[in-house]
Amino acid sequence: MFDQATLEMLGKGFLESLYMTLVSSALAYVIGLPLGIILVVTDKDGIKPCVGLNRILGVIINLLRSVPFLILAITVIPVTRFITGTSLGPTATIVPLVIGASPFIARMVESSLKDVDKGVIEAAQSMGASPFEIIYKVLLPEARPSLILGAAISVTTILGYSAMTGFVGGGGLGDIAIRYGYYRYQTDIMLVTVALLVIIVQVLQEIGMKLAKIGDKRK
Repeated sequence: MFDQATLEMLGKGFLESLYMTLVSSALAYVIGLPLGIILVVTDKDGIKPCVGLNRILGVIINLLRSVPFLILAITVIPVTRFITGTSLGPTATIVPLVIGASPFIARMVESSLKDVDKGVIEAAQSMGASPFEIIYKVLLPEARPSLILGAAISVTTILGYSAMTGFVGGGGLGDIAIRYGYYRYQTDIMLVTVALLVIIVQVLQEIGMKLAKIGDKRK
């Protein structure tokens, strides 16, 4: 059985992981959602085609997505220090998490919006709807279930990213797993941190599935 200090450490790590994941997800969606919408709208078959802008954004997003997250987290340490004043701890970890997750979210949003029936969009255009009205009243509502499922996937992916930052002092369960399970060979703590991460993933995924069903107006 673990002593009180170990239980408190695991509890703190659990809360830190949730904090990093949820705050990073929210901030990453502030960036990734508009980017995904722009990618769809400016596509050659979009409601406001702009191939040049679309290609430039696509290249930037693909470049950021191609960088392994751990390398990205190390690379942006100067940016992290500039923004937060430190490169260690949960709050500092939010910076690379947002940078790394935003391109992924943009592509998830793009995929969801492109699944919307083109007939619905054409009907809105024939009624004189503006591009903004099509986005706000057609694209986003029609893609809501897919967007929610994509959000659940994105949040669990960000949780995985947050665990990796344990190698660079990011805090949370990943940091505990690395400091105690990897460096000190305490397998019991490693297994508990893995179990807690799995529980968080399952809970978030289940919430996402239920919200997607509630938001699916086709049923």
